[in-house]
Amino acid sequence: MAATITADQVKKLRDVTGAGMMECKAALTEASGNIDEATTILRKRGLAQAAKKAGRSTSEGLIGHYIHMGGKIGVLVEVNCESDFVARTDHFQGLVKELAMHIAAANPQYIRREDVPADVLDRERSIYKAQLEGQNKPAQVIDKIVDGKLNSFYEQFCLLDQPSIRDPKKTIGDLVKEGIAKLGENIAVTRFVRMKVGETA
Repeated sequence: MAATITADQVKKLRDVTGAGMMECKAALTEASGNIDEATTILRKRGLAQAAKKAGRSTSEGLIGHYIHMGGKIGVLVEVNCESDFVARTDHFQGLVKELAMHIAAANPQYIRREDVPADVLDRERSIYKAQLEGQNKPAQVIDKIVDGKLNSFYEQFCLLDQPSIRDPKKTIGDLVKEGIAKLGENIAVTRFVRMKVGETA
């Protein structure tokens, strides 16, 4: 017999996920009233929808800032969304703040891997190949090792590939996708600048 879903359960799930009432009721029914399972169901659906929203235009948003170490490190980051309404939500503002804090701590050089200049990638590849010289490995094995090292490079220097300082099991890209799923709009990190006292450009 199917579990009876109460209005209180639906409200509680809505508060946790921000999903619509009917979506919450359907997820709770599927999860036999278990809030945690229903949250997981909604998150999976939301992340699938987030991928579809990724191409939509973003012309609203916020410039977030964070000052660290008593004024020694400062960050400005522009994060865009589709509407001013979403830009004013606590969740969006919290995401922008978290991104600014992450940039201060992790010091990324690029937003996404596509932003890495070709000459930088060529230089990294040549360094990795030089490290493998004289090991008598087949060319395809060397290429795989080089690709693996490039992935590590992206994780170190590209914002969206970096593990979150708050939850290293998730990348910053995952956090942005979760924001898209929760808020129902495309979200894009457009640009950032990180300044440290004594550093020159």
